[in-house]
Amino acid sequence: MQMNKLVKLSVVALGAFFLSLGVQAQQKLAHVNTAELLQSMPEVPEADKKVAEFGKSLEEQLKSMTTEYQTKVADFQAKQGTMTDPVKEAKIKEIQDIEKRITEFQQKANEDITKQREKLYAPILKKAEEAIKAVAKEKSYNYVFDLSQPGILYHDGGENILPLVKTKLGLDAGAINKNAVPESIKTPVKK
Repeated sequence: MQMNKLVKLSVVALGAFFLSLGVQAQQKLAHVNTAELLQSMPEVPEADKKVAEFGKSLEEQLKSMTTEYQTKVADFQAKQGTMTDPVKEAKIKEIQDIEKRITEFQQKANEDITKQREKLYAPILKKAEEAIKAVAKEKSYNYVFDLSQPGILYHDGGENILPLVKTKLGLDAGAINKNAVPESIKTPVKK
């Protein structure tokens, strides 16, 4: 009786094993380079332009603060020999306060630029993601790997669906530039 249960259990286990192999063999894999896809989307240059304009406005504010700082330092250096100690201390504190404001402004500006970029890119990324998902569903892919993201150590096979996604977005699916990197991935923030 025990042997009979063991044989039945083995048959069920083997059946499940072979079934899982069959399911795995049916998995369809594909890949896409989202950096290249983004580079080909017309919305990206406009978003990059807006981010650059926003950064430039912040840079102008920083320039104004830096000019104020330099003026205060030059004035202090020119007059420090004739200043009393309390006046010197007050001027030094004033200069240090400006330095602190500049540093805080730079940090906040970098954060604001990042937030602006994320805000402008969110709909673009969503549009690209939806197109990738639509192509994957149409072509019955179980997995789509992004070749522009780290983590893929080996790639040999699968179908490159970038041309299909570009077509889905109404873009030219022609030549593929393997070295394309959108401006959004570069870090244009100045300090």
